[in-house]
Amino acid sequence: MMESAGGPYLNTAAVTSPVGIVRLLQMTFGCTTFSLVAHQGGFSAAYGTFCMFVWTFCFAVTVFIITCEFTHLHSCLSISWGNFTAAFAMLATLMSVTAAVIYPLYFVQLGCYPITCEVRDFRIAASVFAGLVFLVYGAEVFLTRAKPGQVTSYMATVSGLLKIVQAFVACIIFGALVNDSQYSKYVATQWCVAVYSFCFMVTVVVVAFSVTGKTAQLCFPFERSVVVYTFVAVLLYVSAAVIWPVFCFDSKYGSPQRPSACSKGKCPWDSQLVVAIFTYVNLLLYIVDLAYSQRIRFVSHI
Repeated sequence: MMESAGGPYLNTAAVTSPVGIVRLLQMTFGCTTFSLVAHQGGFSAAYGTFCMFVWTFCFAVTVFIITCEFTHLHSCLSISWGNFTAAFAMLATLMSVTAAVIYPLYFVQLGCYPITCEVRDFRIAASVFAGLVFLVYGAEVFLTRAKPGQVTSYMATVSGLLKIVQAFVACIIFGALVNDSQYSKYVATQWCVAVYSFCFMVTVVVVAFSVTGKTAQLCFPFERSVVVYTFVAVLLYVSAAVIWPVFCFDSKYGSPQRPSACSKGKCPWDSQLVVAIFTYVNLLLYIVDLAYSQRIRFVSHI
């Protein structure tokens, strides 16, 4: 007769706790969304492909997380599970809200021409469920975020969550840069690109070390290094926030107003404006990150 010395094999709290219920809703809404689009709603071009990737990717990872927690398999993985789930929830929130905006913007219309009314209805339904996907991922971030005085994973803290947002905003900047932004025109704007690239790479490294749980194995104090890096990132972004607008929108180097000859979707001025806006967004995020990083203590083994 066999006896279990390690408790039950299945973790029912993985699907009955508030976080577990939210994850089941994520899986349900995500599957419904891409099924509606694939069945009749339809998608095309890079925008539609991105939306489908977001919904299928988030669905697959959510199923993986639920399975691992329900069967206790996550204990066999050589990663920091708390950091991994917190980082994914924040990333999924950002990706799903982007898809929830893009899909109806490019594919939903009130009339039935040139598509049929049935296709229109499917697209509207998919847009509604896309919004629900965003809400349930946001709910997980809210439920699992670090509370004051609570010992939790670094990625669940404000500073950790901001790292994901900073990297996501940097990806938006890179997308605008490659869309004919003419950043190679001046050395000064090339410096800005170097700033965006450096900060993005270091931020990804910080997230990677946290998720893999390898911070305790480093030969230098990880927490102090992160704070120092955040301070350096603030200084670098300040320089980019000053340089980029001057060399893109000053009449001596660029154009203060959008050129009338610019076509929609293929205008360097538009890309430059997007880069400028999100440069200030990321600068603000790094400043807030620096402020919050003074109030937390790193725990590498969670």
